[in-house]
Amino acid sequence: MTQPRDSQPTRSRLFCGVAAAALLIAACGDSADQAGDSSVSPVIDVGDVADYHPALDPAHVADIIDNPYLPLTVGSQWEYEGTADEGVETITVVVTGERREVMGISAFVIRDTVKVDGQVTEDTYDWFIQDDEGNVWYLGEDTKEYENGVVVSTAGSWEAGVAGALPGIAMPANPAVGDAYRQEYFAGEAEDMFEIVGTNRALTVRAGTFDNAITTKDWTPLSPNIIEEKWYAAGVGVVFETHIAGAKGTIELVSFTAGVPGS
Repeated sequence: MTQPRDSQPTRSRLFCGVAAAALLIAACGDSADQAGDSSVSPVIDVGDVADYHPALDPAHVADIIDNPYLPLTVGSQWEYEGTADEGVETITVVVTGERREVMGISAFVIRDTVKVDGQVTEDTYDWFIQDDEGNVWYLGEDTKEYENGVVVSTAGSWEAGVAGALPGIAMPANPAVGDAYRQEYFAGEAEDMFEIVGTNRALTVRAGTFDNAITTKDWTPLSPNIIEEKWYAAGVGVVFETHIAGAKGTIELVSFTAGVPGS
């Protein structure tokens, strides 16, 4: 997927600057419409939030999400399994056929359902788009947490363009080691970030062996002591994630079914 979740405070989410001049992005203190400046470079220190102000142009949004490291083709489904404090955690991610208008853009709807020992603990609808340069953007989520079948929290829900929330990069078109991005921004609720820390790597999980994978370091200032590492395989998306600081737990891909392009 998109990104599987886990039971720890930092949400697994699909993150300032990206080379996407067609979107007229102005972020991190640079201006994309300056003479001779056709891109905004990724940054590791995202700095002052006041300097983060991406703007998305509906005229430059693709009608498909086929980024190799985050392909979200309608009908695709990922099954993950991992560990949680309460028991065995399973995550099902599906690219639905639904669309939702966010910031005047028709976004793809991805459903992310988490179960612990067979009981639903979280059910989320995420909204993504891809620009015409191949960068995947994250536009928000509607999330519900459950206890004994009853919704107990919607914390973490946000929508780009509403109440000051801003979109972020879920996956750049050309991942490069050292590039870092803000995945999302809704003050106090959703502030995930990630940095590309490895490329051309191989990993074996229950779903198989994957070559040409990239790895990311993920964190949020809302839980600064917790750091995750995620692996994305070309043609599949997330295949593995683990905590490398502040918490325990891993999640790995068990099965993947690709959707049909153009469906």
